[in-house]
Amino acid sequence: MKIAVYGRPFNEPSVLPFIQQVFDNLAQHGVDIYVHQQLHEYLQDKLTTVQYKVLRPAETLKDFIDIFITLGGDGTLLDTVTLIRDSGIPVIGINFGRLGFLASVNKSDITAAIHAVVNRQFTCDCRELLTVDSNPNVFGSNNFALNDVTIHKRDDAAMIITHVFLNDEFLNSYWGDGIIISTSTGSTAYSLSCGGPIIFPQSNSIVVTPVSPHNLNVRPIVIPDTSKLCFEVESRSANYIISCDSRTEVLDQTVKFHVQKASFQLNLIRLSNESYLTTLRNKLLWGLDARNY
Repeated sequence: MKIAVYGRPFNEPSVLPFIQQVFDNLAQHGVDIYVHQQLHEYLQDKLTTVQYKVLRPAETLKDFIDIFITLGGDGTLLDTVTLIRDSGIPVIGINFGRLGFLASVNKSDITAAIHAVVNRQFTCDCRELLTVDSNPNVFGSNNFALNDVTIHKRDDAAMIITHVFLNDEFLNSYWGDGIIISTSTGSTAYSLSCGGPIIFPQSNSIVVTPVSPHNLNVRPIVIPDTSKLCFEVESRSANYIISCDSRTEVLDQTVKFHVQKASFQLNLIRLSNESYLTTLRNKLLWGLDARNY
């Protein structure tokens, strides 16, 4: 089995013992370990007795790597989407961050999680993605998002007006700081903090959530994921920001673009002791009340 490990450079040296534990457990199971070049450069001279090969960014992963493990938070797992792309390689995140809806494995469960992964004791949640198409194509071949596509005013700009068309029919004009187009996976991310609903991954839905809307009667709207959304933006500063997950570009207001469901999915590993409801309860502290303790 070939397992690739990805992570960003860490500011906290306190995570190093947990990273060491990950590699030690993988080595005990006799798997072939491949470390993404970015993580390799950070780990040099920081780990002991670890044998692995370096995974170069340009290497083809499909039919080569069996499983991806990410070390960090949800943002780290989102980074791997542009690496995994449409290869179908399952991915699991070990959470060194805070909330961790996607990177759901706690540091205390590393040994059990790796044992389950190596022995294929897991299922895969197929998560939908979104694609952004524009002329010119501002994101190149990385024009897809697992969480959300966002349209936002620049920091020094006044509010923008975003005209939205649903399947070529006018939907609404949004006055405000911007809007979020979210997958069901991303419904627990930026969209949730702006008042959007939580959508179960199998709901086949997309959420359009306004950011600081000037019109108080504007609310988030849930639409089928078969929909095509087209956008035209007006801004006094003549440009605005668009992002695919963590990748951000500045667009001229003359650029029109559309968003729709991608043609491929991401396989997110779900261990046998996990469920989406379990994750929601644990991360959002549902069922807990400090007054009862």
